[in-house]
Amino acid sequence: MTTRYGMIVDLNRCVGCQTCTIACKQANDTPPGVQWRKVLDVEYGQFPSVERLFLVTGCQHCANPSCVPVCPTGATKQRADGLVTMDYDACIGCGYCAVSCPYQARTIVHDPKGYYGEKTAQEVLTSHPDRVGVANKCTFCIDRIDEAKVLNLIPGVDPEVTPACATSCITQAIQFGDFANPLSQVTTLARENKTFQMHAALGNDPQIKYLYEIPATLSGNPLSDADRSDEVMSDTSNPLVGKRQTFWDYRAAMNFILGGMASGFALMAYFAYCIGIADLRQLAILNLMAGVIMGCGLFFVFLKIGRKLRFLNVLLRPQSSWMTRETWCVAIFYPAVLAGLFFNNFLALGLASFAAFGFLVSQARILFASKGIPSWRAPYIPWMIFFSGLYEGLSLLGLAASLVHVDLQSHILILCSAGIVLGLINANYFILYSRNAKSDGIGPLARREIKSLKVPVLIFGQLLPVALLIYTCIGGEVGLLPFFLASTLIVLGGGYWKLILIIKACHFQSFEIPMMPQRGSGNRAAPERHGLNLSQLAKKRGL
Repeated sequence: MTTRYGMIVDLNRCVGCQTCTIACKQANDTPPGVQWRKVLDVEYGQFPSVERLFLVTGCQHCANPSCVPVCPTGATKQRADGLVTMDYDACIGCGYCAVSCPYQARTIVHDPKGYYGEKTAQEVLTSHPDRVGVANKCTFCIDRIDEAKVLNLIPGVDPEVTPACATSCITQAIQFGDFANPLSQVTTLARENKTFQMHAALGNDPQIKYLYEIPATLSGNPLSDADRSDEVMSDTSNPLVGKRQTFWDYRAAMNFILGGMASGFALMAYFAYCIGIADLRQLAILNLMAGVIMGCGLFFVFLKIGRKLRFLNVLLRPQSSWMTRETWCVAIFYPAVLAGLFFNNFLALGLASFAAFGFLVSQARILFASKGIPSWRAPYIPWMIFFSGLYEGLSLLGLAASLVHVDLQSHILILCSAGIVLGLINANYFILYSRNAKSDGIGPLARREIKSLKVPVLIFGQLLPVALLIYTCIGGEVGLLPFFLASTLIVLGGGYWKLILIIKACHFQSFEIPMMPQRGSGNRAAPERHGLNLSQLAKKRGL
């Protein structure tokens, strides 16, 4: 029989004592600031109708984990029993799994410190150098579970082979077991009670299920509109509100900025060759320029990874990871560019353009696959990244044309027409992205950043350049100055919106509680129980 390990968390039982958190830290030797098992202290409502509850969070060991396919090295895997595991010796610390997790379950520690400054002897003894600079998370105490087979014990039944958080819970609010076993405690609880899975709509099928009712007594309350309001979900002191991700900073952003421009540049250079604007030699030089720009972006992202000496591991999962596919495109692009440059080979330069296309598509899909960041997984993101890369690439082509002696004056109508089309496509997608942000699940904090971004990017990065390109087409006697100005604005605008998207409009998925237990006051209180006095209650309980 297939095993599927998971947990039941009873929201009515949890008292927020944090014993599970401490037990997890002790069992797994996590460093300061790292908690694989968290308990959030949540408050809802306004006096007198208020409610307080405690929410146990951590890795959900999803049946369809979004962190597994994105991992470029294969360090994040899923076992047959459903557990999502980490191979610390294979991980490069790129952070892709962390931004792809909707449950904020992953951490990366680059510079571990002691609780009191200098590490104590005990901290040195229990340190884990293999976890430094790489992603780490809850494993459901996998070493205990694996020991169960040797000891002939049952996880979830025998404490010795059950995760530390479950065995330490003073109220038995956390139950661990095998959901595939119809007789297990977790299966029975899930079958006989109403439960919810956090972010069920995302399709991860998390294997932590939350109980919110007491059968035949308290049925639970749905979240009100006031509890979901933008005002509530904009309060950064609210533990449910997703904070900005910090795994990808300006260095990662530079890869999207420079890499997108460079790949678009290479594609537009090939377009120029196909329509007769550039010859084969000029195409080779333009591709080399694109390679230099792309290389700068790749250097920045190299600086970001936690284990730099393992960077070649990024090539290991082309079957599912868009980051791996992007890297394979790089591995094809540079030899093809050099072959085209030294041998003036048409096939090599065509292969370079094909690799540039793959690189740009991969970048578009990298962000879209980051399920933990709602503003990145929005449906317009792949199109915005792709067409923005082409738009910026066309602009770089215009700016670099004089360096390779391309005659722009005789082809300006073609270039401007292509720029106008790409500019209008970009503007259209950007407007749709901003307008539909709320319906696409983007939270108010990220929407605020997108709103602040909308006007300057739309006007100065897209529409004004389009106007300048139109003016260049109809006012050729003015010269190429409007064209070069438009190209400069496009490059700056494209870089700016990508930077803001990566480092500011990048809030994690907020924690969501679709149903709450009835344990508050006012209209959130449990209903009054009529017809049962204290003596009857005592008799019923056998006191």
